[in-house]
Amino acid sequence: MGAVARAMEFILGLEEGKKRYVQAVAALSKAFALAVPHLRALAIRDEVGVFQEIRSALVKATVSESERTPDELESAIRQLVSRSVYSTEVVDIFAAAGLEKPDISILSDEFLAEVQQLPHRNLALELLKKLINDEIKTHMRKNVVQARSFSEMLEKAVRKYQNRAIEAAQVIDELIKLAKDIRKAQARGQELGLTDDEVAFYDALAENESARAAMGDEKLRFLAQKLVERVKQSVSIDWQVRENARAQIRVLVKRILREFGYPPDMQARATELVLEQTQVLCGHWTTEDGKA
Repeated sequence: MGAVARAMEFILGLEEGKKRYVQAVAALSKAFALAVPHLRALAIRDEVGVFQEIRSALVKATVSESERTPDELESAIRQLVSRSVYSTEVVDIFAAAGLEKPDISILSDEFLAEVQQLPHRNLALELLKKLINDEIKTHMRKNVVQARSFSEMLEKAVRKYQNRAIEAAQVIDELIKLAKDIRKAQARGQELGLTDDEVAFYDALAENESARAAMGDEKLRFLAQKLVERVKQSVSIDWQVRENARAQIRVLVKRILREFGYPPDMQARATELVLEQTQVLCGHWTTEDGKA
């Protein structure tokens, strides 16, 4: 496992190392599959297996499930079916890097402190980037504004590193700060006295600082609660496929914004964000209410 971790660290330290390595091993695997069962191909089976093991570990550590290409999945299935290359179970990346298996759902202070001390800086960065990206997708998917904001912050930090503007240690520090910000965001509902759904609508309304200054937090919180209450009552299970149902929701949102004095010049943007939030949440709502 230590050898795999060192190989990953070396690859990740090269310019576009991960991309080049993954492509090269994919090509190697296809060539090997075509050449088997020739004896000269079988003679290098173990070497091919090592390259594939490192590739699998790289993909597991750095690429989200949703981002894996059909070609990668097809290649993995073909290997399993043909058994051309016998590969052991992919190494546990956290153990290879020298970490205890973390509770990644909360990115605890203890785990983040461990990451900060890892000797393999490039591997630590990739692990942390993937964990934060997964955290954004799974725990922030109810909140369009927050998810977008954190995704942009993650992309900005990684881009600086890719452009060699900062060192791996510096971007790790930035990502650790981002992970802590995500944790704080998950606790905002209690601080605001709002449910998760209400926080999502509050963020859509408060994204524009001018609107927040004009109305104040208390009035925005109350408006968010009313929006959730009234939009939730009006959403039907097929609202996304019925044009008239979407139009009714749009009219309702605009009416509520006017009723509570939301600045007219900002209503269009707020309406679109609220409708985007509604689209994200309506599946949960209709199932929760027994309509599906």
